[in-house]
Amino acid sequence: MPEVAALFLRLGLTAFGGPAAHIAMMHDEAVVRRAWVTDEEFLDLVGATNLIPGPNSTEMAIHLSYRRAGWPGLIVGGICFILPAMAIVTALAWVYVRYGSTPGADALLYGVKPVVIAIVAQALWILGRKAVKGLFLAAVGAGVLAMYFLGVNEIALLFGGALIGMVGINLDRLRARLNGFNPLGLLLVGLGSTALRAAVPFTQARLFLTFLKIGSVLYGSGYVLLAFLRSDFVVANGWLTEQQLIDAVAIGQVTPGPVFTTATFIGYVLGGLPGALLATVGIFLPSFLFVAISNPLIPRIRNSARAGGLLDGVNAAALGLMAAVTWQLGRAALVDVTTVALAVISAVLLFRFKINSTWLIAGGAAAGLIGEMFG
Repeated sequence: MPEVAALFLRLGLTAFGGPAAHIAMMHDEAVVRRAWVTDEEFLDLVGATNLIPGPNSTEMAIHLSYRRAGWPGLIVGGICFILPAMAIVTALAWVYVRYGSTPGADALLYGVKPVVIAIVAQALWILGRKAVKGLFLAAVGAGVLAMYFLGVNEIALLFGGALIGMVGINLDRLRARLNGFNPLGLLLVGLGSTALRAAVPFTQARLFLTFLKIGSVLYGSGYVLLAFLRSDFVVANGWLTEQQLIDAVAIGQVTPGPVFTTATFIGYVLGGLPGALLATVGIFLPSFLFVAISNPLIPRIRNSARAGGLLDGVNAAALGLMAAVTWQLGRAALVDVTTVALAVISAVLLFRFKINSTWLIAGGAAAGLIGEMFG
């Protein structure tokens, strides 16, 4: 338990860069350095988090904590990963409410982003060698990567990859039952749009229930979270302005830990400290429940000859999406000679010398701040 608490408290303080970077850092810490789980088990957990709603990196922290320390670890590890970000975001929200602005983080992010690219690239390389078990799964990953850039919905790609993996790997068993049936694809039903209506009165209970709903149904990236937040808080309830929403999302992205602590910021702006606590509990509570339900089922799925292909397919699809996100992050992060140099140096230190990713993040942040001071 102390091991779990110490690791995820530290990651909660230092894990910049969003879910892909968080998962890469967890792989380095839990698989490479501590051997809590194998690469195959880690990949299965990644696949499982992509099949349930909620923030993927937080759910990975909860999964790994449960594997290491049982049910108490499930609770403690998840809370320790969330708590530092929640405290930092609450402090920034207090400054925002009091002074109407937030401290700039451009210099910090300038140095951190290239390091994050190197960390994600290392995780992609290590996990890809385990997940891509043949040409079929390589084709699934490459197809997902290509379709992502063509604008296909990432949720459809994940579930499509899972379905194709299960069907393709078990084709011989399924051919007789399918009897020539050719599935045309997945039909994903959206949650529907929220019509513009008059602002409704703010209450703490409504705030909690709104974030509980979002945490229970949200798949996808922070951009999907932005769509949900705008629909509920700007359009439907009229509690936030467009600018306040942008500020909230920015704070969630520039602070370490889960991006979903955007909810903490919104809760504080709307309802003070009680609102921050209720919003945070509301958006993260479903993740604890989903992981508690799904974790014991993962080995059964993996050991099933038929269902194991489901995890193989979703793992290949998840890596395809991770590669696409890495490319997009790289285009935004590697903007000049200095950032390219930071990324290359970080990659060499990671691949060749196995330097702890936390120290690299700290070094990137320091390089960014020093550059700002003397630039």
